[in-house]
Amino acid sequence: MEVLSEVEWTARRAAHAARVRAWTGPHHERRARGEKHPVLDFLWSYYSHRPSRMERWHPGPGVVLAGDAAEEYLRWPAYRRVPGGVALDVAGFARERASTVAFVHRLLAATASRRPRLGCFGLHEWAMVYRSDRVRHEAWPLRLGARGTDAVVEAQRVRCSHFDAFRFFTPEARPLNTLQPTREEQVRLEQPGCLHVSMDLFKWSYKLDPATPSELLADCFDLALRVRELDMRASPYDLSALGYRPIRIETAEGRAEYVERQAAFAAEAAPLRAALLDLTTALLAASDNTATLRPSTGFTC
Repeated sequence: MEVLSEVEWTARRAAHAARVRAWTGPHHERRARGEKHPVLDFLWSYYSHRPSRMERWHPGPGVVLAGDAAEEYLRWPAYRRVPGGVALDVAGFARERASTVAFVHRLLAATASRRPRLGCFGLHEWAMVYRSDRVRHEAWPLRLGARGTDAVVEAQRVRCSHFDAFRFFTPEARPLNTLQPTREEQVRLEQPGCLHVSMDLFKWSYKLDPATPSELLADCFDLALRVRELDMRASPYDLSALGYRPIRIETAEGRAEYVERQAAFAAEAAPLRAALLDLTTALLAASDNTATLRPSTGFTC
């Protein structure tokens, strides 16, 4: 167990809060103005981790918080007193969240075992508006108009392997996809080249909160934010008024740029996925490999 003095851990907590508030602050300001953002709102609406939860700092397993101030962590049932201070109840958390930990571990391990497949060109966003009178971001125009957007979908090969993107395809677009992903096949189909798979590292990090060290959770959010920007720059929407230069995937140059950025993000996501796998491995070991859950204690922080 690593013991952090009160000076050490409160400094880390303050640094985390400052980092995260650079993201949560503008979000609160937009909400107060009743302002919607087609790129950034996704990280707070599709993903369900509340900004207030993001701002809290947790050290992760194997860390003892020393000093009187550490007592405040005892108001959350995931923490307990240990010699020298307060620490996460790793075994208790692991048993409480056993099914979640096991699923996240299987999914991340399967994804990490595969080579990135590139070349989907972000057509999932185009397939979500294909031959439809309704668009998800109705305040923003389609760069090529409805007919031009449909023509791009029909001219390219749609090959989306991510169920949570595919489920938003229009009914007319679904038969055009080379795969028909389902929730049951998620572990078999997800692969590290997919932008949504990289963004979802944020989801898996907060699904394991408060066991996930907050610095790792923030790293996953930072990656998700930048991947989301690429996702929407390659989308059919014209977001130039917001400062997002479009990646024109309807052109050979645009497709090449997309693949280059996609590969870079896949490489950046790999060590974050590995860190989450290390965490799930430790949690599985702490749960004594039992499949029997004890009665819920409602661990939440």
